[in-house]
Amino acid sequence: MKTKTHFQQQVFLKPFLPFSFLFLICCFSSFRTNGQSYDSLVNLQGHQAQVYYSKGALAKAKRMAAQTDAVMQFYQGLTGFTPAVVLLVLSPEDWSTYSQTPVYGMPHYTDSKTLVVAAANNDFWKSFIPPLEKLPAGLATRISATYADPKGGLTMEPFFDLLAIHELGHAYHKQAGLQIQRKWMGELFVNIFLHTYIAEKEPRLLPALTLFPNMVVTVTDRHKLKYTSLQDLEQLYDEITRQYPQNYGWYQCRWHMEAGSIYDAGALSVFNKLWEFLKEQQLVVDDNSLTDLLNRKVHARVAAVIQQWDKE
Repeated sequence: MKTKTHFQQQVFLKPFLPFSFLFLICCFSSFRTNGQSYDSLVNLQGHQAQVYYSKGALAKAKRMAAQTDAVMQFYQGLTGFTPAVVLLVLSPEDWSTYSQTPVYGMPHYTDSKTLVVAAANNDFWKSFIPPLEKLPAGLATRISATYADPKGGLTMEPFFDLLAIHELGHAYHKQAGLQIQRKWMGELFVNIFLHTYIAEKEPRLLPALTLFPNMVVTVTDRHKLKYTSLQDLEQLYDEITRQYPQNYGWYQCRWHMEAGSIYDAGALSVFNKLWEFLKEQQLVVDDNSLTDLLNRKVHARVAAVIQQWDKE
């Protein structure tokens, strides 16, 4: 294994911090009843979700709505369940009115069903673009190919757009009443939800989904993180997310990678079995029992997340 240089760590830890803060906001937005009207937005009809968008954002709204339809149709066929979802595609001007975070560009829920996404490229997304001239040539080439914009520059929009599917997964397990068993399992589940859909229906987007998380995990020295175990996260979830957002971001990137490995090991059947297991197993069990049940009822690769987490 090659030793990561201090320079490599500095290059990637700069975008890593806001990335982890993104997930902190996404997963810990305090839900509130969304009683406000959407009078200043335009209603895009004819979709599975209720879709509203800012003036001038029709193209982005159509694309996001179409993908949301495709995701919901795909999982309706697998689960027989469809959550209630309101999708808001917002301009910077409308963001402060309808969103729950001041940082434009963070996909998040404002209540149990209202998902907010950005309509336009923004400084927050741009902050994740590493300086290509300072990267190893091979990595710089992959980033340039994966996150290229039509004008020859770079954009992280392809990655952030996919996080809307991650968030959609939370609506499924919350509204369907799955017993998610562990806080970390809730995040692993939605990453499996995301990766499975992309791999099955839009595989051309896999590079955009996987490159950034893999890059972060590869260049992060886990020995310099305060918390690394699943037990740490389960016991100190609030402390880690609020006081150590960079550390929490590493966990999220690990779950992205685990989801990819799980899909590669068992393909579509893993999600099907995991859904049924979490639906049927309403009693919360201890780690040994959970490992055994996942191994027998879902897939050995899912059980391995518990067994091998500290070894990788």
